[in-house]
Amino acid sequence: MAGEFKQFIGLLILGNIENLIIASLGVTKGLNPIVLSLLSLFFVVAWYAIGTFGTKFAIKYANYITFIGGLAIFLLGVQSMVESVPGMIEIING
Repeated sequence: MAGEFKQFIGLLILGNIENLIIASLGVTKGLNPIVLSLLSLFFVVAWYAIGTFGTKFAIKYANYITFIGGLAIFLLGVQSMVESVPGMIEIING
């Protein structure tokens, strides 16, 4: 079974990192951490279920899925960094 996921390993690792980035962005925006945690947990479980049952179908599209997922992760990371710049400047200027 691990061999089936081998093509998606980069996407799995980067997706988990991006989940942490998005969660930290939510906390900095003042969202309720408990609600944010529950939503994050819900989406992790949902993606796990989709990944478990959809892998056999999606394996022939692995290259496309990896590219689109990687692009989405990259864009979300850039967005969170751009949105954090004003706060960083505010901290530096004191």
